[in-house]
Amino acid sequence: MSPVTAGALQLLALISALALAYRPLGDHMARVYSSEKHYRPEKWIYRAVGANPSAQMRWPAYLRAVLAFSAVGVLFLYALQRFQGILPGSLGFVSIDPDQAFNTAASFVANTNWQSYYGEQAMGHVVQTGGLVVQNFVSAAVGMAVAVALVRGFSRSRTGELGNFWADLVRGTVRILLPISVVGAVVLVACGVLQNFSGIHEVGQFTGGTQQWNGGAVASQEVIKELGTNGGGYFNANSAHPFENPTPFSNLFEIFLILLIPFALTRTFGRMTGNLRQGYTLLATMAAIWIGFTALMMWTEFAHHGPAPELAGGAMEGKETRFGIGGSSIFAVATTLTSTGAVNSFHSSYTGFGGGITMLGMQLGEIAPGGVGSGLYGMLIMAVVAVFVAGLMVGRTPEYLGRKIGTRQIKLAACYILITPALVLCFTAVALALPTPADSMTNSGAHGFSEILYAYTSGANNNGSAFAGLNADTQWFNTTIGIAMLLGRFLPIVFVLALAGSLAEQRPVPDTAGTLRTDKPLFAGLLAGTILIITGLTYFPALALGPLAEGLAS
Repeated sequence: MSPVTAGALQLLALISALALAYRPLGDHMARVYSSEKHYRPEKWIYRAVGANPSAQMRWPAYLRAVLAFSAVGVLFLYALQRFQGILPGSLGFVSIDPDQAFNTAASFVANTNWQSYYGEQAMGHVVQTGGLVVQNFVSAAVGMAVAVALVRGFSRSRTGELGNFWADLVRGTVRILLPISVVGAVVLVACGVLQNFSGIHEVGQFTGGTQQWNGGAVASQEVIKELGTNGGGYFNANSAHPFENPTPFSNLFEIFLILLIPFALTRTFGRMTGNLRQGYTLLATMAAIWIGFTALMMWTEFAHHGPAPELAGGAMEGKETRFGIGGSSIFAVATTLTSTGAVNSFHSSYTGFGGGITMLGMQLGEIAPGGVGSGLYGMLIMAVVAVFVAGLMVGRTPEYLGRKIGTRQIKLAACYILITPALVLCFTAVALALPTPADSMTNSGAHGFSEILYAYTSGANNNGSAFAGLNADTQWFNTTIGIAMLLGRFLPIVFVLALAGSLAEQRPVPDTAGTLRTDKPLFAGLLAGTILIITGLTYFPALALGPLAEGLAS
């Protein structure tokens, strides 16, 4: 079987598995977020935090709860790293430096999971399991809660109430993420992923030397790292490490986990709004972009010209032979079109165009299908913009799901779209203008520019993957990328919740003969075009200086 055929079959198997899980999981999540029943363990959590899960919140109260919970998470994770040296189960590792502790705390709370450290050489069991894994669960649950709040904005009328953040947070964790993670961890352990709390021990090598390795609860961290579109690995090599991702089957299973909830949330959206066709339209848009990017990535990596790639059957540099180009390309697109950031190959070693595809996937806003929760609310923001553009074309007031899209709504949507590119481009420009940050670049020219652009694209879009070649463990990058991650996560949430509140206050507008049908293929095409055009106009000059210049020169 040729490598191209093997890659195509992997893609077909993945699509089939996602299709089988789409309906039951989407319906289950709709029931979870629509239920008024509180389970006993959930009541214990509410009493512990002093929350009333039945109290309805308007968008300012919902936002305050999101920000307060996330701020406490940053402080707790920062303190845990700073005191690691005196904690049990630290494996003898010292406390983390202040700038790196800040970066890591901001990263995991913001669902970015950018890592400027070697996990197996810096973090002990307590920080890994009691800090990082906990944030893997709750940061994903926060994204899902915000998405559900926006969905309620479309489904409710003349109230302004968006539900209860604490109830949404706890239910998303207890009823969705935890059960799937338990089953997924068992599957990964069966595949050979580590799951223990052993200390550091030496492993013999065939070359005659030895190497030190420490064990850990890797499978339980790996499953939520992918399921929650987090991406932070137990080991520095991330999902390229055989202790995290040992076989081609585990590789495909991890990709399945990455895409599972983001795709299924479109079904949840359709259920909660009472219009499944609207959910299918969003699904079709997401799927078309994802399949298109995957096909393009596989083409660029298989067909790259040059003596070495031709002898290897494609551009194999930086890729694991057990996954090949097909498995690596599918993983790379899945992880950058979502906010996962996990890697099973080094994106810096991809072809010029291949590296550009990974960057463009993040720059789309990671909405195809996007992160857990963030992909859905990002796609809904783009749908609002697409409806507005269509309304301008035909000269009528734009409407979406029975809600008028007026001045306030489009301003909030515009702010959401502009904040992330502003962070990416401004931080990139400043880093290249100053002498010290450029010293961290391994390469010069277009590829060196891509290293800096990729780092801030990954941070501000809450992805977390790295282009490699850039030494990001400096005070400058730890601090600025940490700031970009926090602003890139929580400023858009402000605009999402404000938009949800404004929509929930409206009276539904009945459909008329002139109403744009947003559940048809025509609108799906308009939506996809809007996404690509906005991203292209925003990032094309920067991409032209980096991956496009490198790809055309090779």
